[in-house]
Amino acid sequence: MKRYLTAFICLLMINAITFGQTAENGKKQYKAVKVVTPPVINGILDDEAWQNGTWIDDFTQFEPYNGRAASQRTEFKIIFDEDNLYVAFKAYDTSPDSIVNRLSRRDNSDGDLVGIILDSYHDLRTGFLFGISSSGVKYDQVFTNDGQNEDSSWDPNWWGKTSINSEGWVAEMKIPFSQVRFEKNSGDIWGLQVARQLYRKNEMSFWQHIPKDAPGLIHLFGELAGLENIKPRKIFDVTPYAVGKLETFKAEPGNPFLDKGRLSKLNGGIDAKIGVTNNMTMDLTINPDFGQVEADPSEVNLSAYETFFSEKRPFFVEGNNITSFGIGIGDGDVGNDNLFYSRRIGRRPQGYPDLQDGMYADVPRATTILGAAKLTGKTKNGLSLGFIEAVTAEEKAEIYSEGETSYETVEPLTNYFVGRVQKDFNEGKTIIGGIVTSTYRDLVPSVEDLMHRSALSGGVDFTQYFKDKNWMFNLNTAVSQVSGTQKAIENTQKSSARYYQRPDNDYVTFDPTRTTLTGTGGRMQIGKMNGHLNFMGAMIWKSPGFETNDIGYLREADQMLSVLWFGYSQWEPKWIYRRYNINADVFLINNFGGDIVTKGFEWNVSTTLKNYWNFWTGGNIGSNVRDATILRGGPMMITPGRINGRIGFSTDYRKKLQFQVFTNFNQGFEKYFKSTYTGVDITYKPTNYLSLSLNPGFNKSFTELQYVTKRSYNNNDRYIFASIDRNTINASLRINLNITPDLTLQYWGQPFIASGKYYDHKYIVDPRAEKYSDRFHNYSESQIIRGSDYYEIDENSDGAVDYGFGKTDFNVQEFLSNFVVRWEYSPGSTVYLVWSQTRSGFNSSGTMDYFNDMGDLFNSDLNKPYNVFLVKFSYRFGLK
Repeated sequence: MKRYLTAFICLLMINAITFGQTAENGKKQYKAVKVVTPPVINGILDDEAWQNGTWIDDFTQFEPYNGRAASQRTEFKIIFDEDNLYVAFKAYDTSPDSIVNRLSRRDNSDGDLVGIILDSYHDLRTGFLFGISSSGVKYDQVFTNDGQNEDSSWDPNWWGKTSINSEGWVAEMKIPFSQVRFEKNSGDIWGLQVARQLYRKNEMSFWQHIPKDAPGLIHLFGELAGLENIKPRKIFDVTPYAVGKLETFKAEPGNPFLDKGRLSKLNGGIDAKIGVTNNMTMDLTINPDFGQVEADPSEVNLSAYETFFSEKRPFFVEGNNITSFGIGIGDGDVGNDNLFYSRRIGRRPQGYPDLQDGMYADVPRATTILGAAKLTGKTKNGLSLGFIEAVTAEEKAEIYSEGETSYETVEPLTNYFVGRVQKDFNEGKTIIGGIVTSTYRDLVPSVEDLMHRSALSGGVDFTQYFKDKNWMFNLNTAVSQVSGTQKAIENTQKSSARYYQRPDNDYVTFDPTRTTLTGTGGRMQIGKMNGHLNFMGAMIWKSPGFETNDIGYLREADQMLSVLWFGYSQWEPKWIYRRYNINADVFLINNFGGDIVTKGFEWNVSTTLKNYWNFWTGGNIGSNVRDATILRGGPMMITPGRINGRIGFSTDYRKKLQFQVFTNFNQGFEKYFKSTYTGVDITYKPTNYLSLSLNPGFNKSFTELQYVTKRSYNNNDRYIFASIDRNTINASLRINLNITPDLTLQYWGQPFIASGKYYDHKYIVDPRAEKYSDRFHNYSESQIIRGSDYYEIDENSDGAVDYGFGKTDFNVQEFLSNFVVRWEYSPGSTVYLVWSQTRSGFNSSGTMDYFNDMGDLFNSDLNKPYNVFLVKFSYRFGLK
């Protein structure tokens, strides 16, 4: 008996060495086995194919106790045939009744999870994640830049099933080779990582251990062997779609475009994903429709700057990290600056017809995208490519006047192009890249002064890692040029991004005869990237003539920002906490005239406690600001500095009921500004298939210097301001009902009420006076005559009106909602049922009465909603 037991142990050792050995480089290695008859993907693992190969376990915690053995045993096995990779998992659990088995939408996993990450390029920088939750919800991502960037918009076509048993749960996957990219004859070694998330313990464990302070992830993966003879499969998926749409709205008698109160439309198009080479994929879309995409949130923007809205359209979201070329830093306003901002493609038309009394117009709400193509991929030698080409239609407003119909172009035929290239050297330690963007418009007289005829930008980026990727140096530099009519370039010079026309702007020249404008921008960073203590020094610059807003996003040019940042992180659970982070930075902003615009200090502290509650606080303090934009083309003005504080907490996100409370407070020196915002996020998951969330917020603010308008008096400019009290109440309600992993119902609704009351009108007299109160003059009662909707000014009190301006008080009401039923009846093939509704109202009271305002908004006699009902059907034809 002892002899047979010894032989059995030897056999197990041979299998372990063969299928789960350690390579010479110290990395674990798994050898996949080829099968002739593939398994049926049902989540049971009862097929003969799974008798091949060996189960491997030996997982190590990444989170929370990095380096410790996983608390529950996990085994996996990998087999393959000519076309597919098959992966099986056994997620053992000593408390199977505690498995968190919640249903959710794809890529929003909310429960126990297993997954495999494949570095099929074996470039040590790129990984393709295929994950599945215990309830069968798919979770897939692309990791780039050694795991520093994640793209969850990537949705490959693959199959996965799960089941729960008395020992834990089981997952089974079928991953077509066409869904991952690799070179021919490159299958000898792939990078491999296998992961499991134990949700109730917030535990993430890996097959190949990765230290928590590692500078990156992908280069530390284990290895997958045994695929030497596989051949790349070029993907070829074509997905035609058909859409039926019905719009209902308030009828307008006499308006020939709206007199019936309804419009209906049938539409169709084609999406395709085609493998051009073994590792290059082209995405095509012809006449795309994004009717299922959620609307942008409501806002009242009183600033001179454009609001940045995130991209939500699937074609442009997927792989957007490839074509990104950031010249900003951090989050928020400065962090959004980028040479490519895909929301420009298909934007709302920029022109609008000049209508006289008795005239009506039907103006398109958005520009039609005739077609777009996207080519992305990466070769085995580290060359990454990303190209986007899109064409949008000429859009015309149909104008009706006295029985006659005419047409006026409001957006010209336009071509957009983005080309992005990057090359890795020395196992990804050196990266050199470049980008080119272009916008060309076929302009006609009605819009030629509103926009540029052409816009070009180009950039070069260089990244170098040092000392095992612990240190990093990065340089992104770019140049831009826009061309157009003299009026178009004059408008660009006078835009809020640069204000060339400022009378005290002595370092640039405002030239209304220009037909081109050129500028440069860039970002430079150097820092330590891993370990408990980190730091970074950064500088970004954008010359006054830098302009990328035709296809990119630029909030403000004429700026140089310098930042020195320090951070300390502790991730090993101790005492009452699981982790905490402390960071702070000092910053300095200059313009290209050498002025110090402002400087300040910021700090942040956050911690996660042992009970998984989170607490955070932070703030900043800034000096006086030499503001070149507040007078909107007038001279620079000094405004007082500010101090900001914020604090918040959130409860355990794993629980059925969770909530978050946060508030921030802004106070301007000299008491010229004050703002508070308080928000609450509540999420309740009464069952494994239903999630409810409510996110109300309230903002109350006061500013003494709100721009109103500019007038002329005695050949002098009068920059007119006022004090304003603003109140905003907004809320977001979400209901997610997940019937199966492939059939979901989602509702989103947002009521929004905002009011603003202007008073204490004033004009600027000395914008740089040493004393704050000497910089403006409040109109006296004898100087201002208040009408019902207009103010008349008698500045010299001689009894004659010198100038005037309109009353600008407001009360804005809006309700947006979106109800979507989504059924993915086959991988890549979907049916959408959509109901979108918009209600909007306005009055000039300047005050808020929330319940009356909401009552008016939902009173159908006063405010009939705009409804869109949509049915969209698509079917994928292609290789499985």
